[in-house]
Amino acid sequence: MRFEAAPPARPRRLAIVEGGESAGEAPDAFALAVRSGLRSRPKTLPCRYFYDDQGSRLFEQICDLPEYYLTRTEDAILGEHADAMVAGWLADPVMVELGSGSSSKTRRLIEAALRAYGALHYVPIDVSKTILEESAEGLVRAYPDLRVTGFAANYRDALAGVVERFDRPKLFVFLGSSLGNYEADEAVDLLSLLASSMDPADRLLLGTDLDKDPAALEAAYDDARGVTARFNLNILERINRELGGRFDLGRFEHRARYRADLRRVEMHLVSREAQEVAIPGAGLTTRFDEGESIHTENSHKYTPEMLRSLADRSGFEEEAAWLDRRGLFRLQRWRLRSSRP
Repeated sequence: MRFEAAPPARPRRLAIVEGGESAGEAPDAFALAVRSGLRSRPKTLPCRYFYDDQGSRLFEQICDLPEYYLTRTEDAILGEHADAMVAGWLADPVMVELGSGSSSKTRRLIEAALRAYGALHYVPIDVSKTILEESAEGLVRAYPDLRVTGFAANYRDALAGVVERFDRPKLFVFLGSSLGNYEADEAVDLLSLLASSMDPADRLLLGTDLDKDPAALEAAYDDARGVTARFNLNILERINRELGGRFDLGRFEHRARYRADLRRVEMHLVSREAQEVAIPGAGLTTRFDEGESIHTENSHKYTPEMLRSLADRSGFEEEAAWLDRRGLFRLQRWRLRSSRP
């Protein structure tokens, strides 16, 4: 994929690189995913399609909710240990963040790197160009010694562009336990892709949520204000907007349940009644029984043993780790395994 820089209508310290139509996907990728997912049994929709502009903004609201401990706990760990997390290079590394969103927590790392090295080149990757532009513009205004090159693209295309453009040590950052959205084999595939993009001087800083009391986990994904429900339902609204779907959102309800056997929270959209829904843009009319659900997201929770296995399977070894005082969340810095197979 060939990346093209957007016109320079911003400060010179800021550039946004676009990975083509729909962040590197084919124009009909969303329609094909909806058609495939809603024809399967059980019905599914890929969680990556949560993050259109509206979905990205709703997720930022989720991060501020009292039930959603993940963001504030990870932020507290970053606030206490950011200097150690960015240490170890003779000169400033390029900081590459996967799924950057608003980059709010990343400011802890940016400030620590600026203290340590005096300058920094930050490379956020996100599928939402709007969120990417807004956050990048705020960052260059706040930090005069910061350069930002944002990639509006999927991870595979963006990482290829990063390797091509930046021939210097890198700190890859993957926060928020976003890895938990992937099945174990998918997580290994993504981590292996990262490993193949790295040199021995590079490091990966990975945030992961730890397995814990089911009541706390379910509350985090089903808040009292209903923001997570709106976030989940937004994928149906997106189908209506982009594919001419005829979903009545009031005929579906959000459900989040912890599966102890799989160590994950599952999110579903449950049909309140028997109904048919036409989606002209996907060439599909789909029928729902009362109580039938669409499985929209998994959020896997980890133990230290599980994390060691993921690291080993994907070509990494742990260099350091940091936890909060209650043991809810874990950040770890990984390097390439010295003798990769």
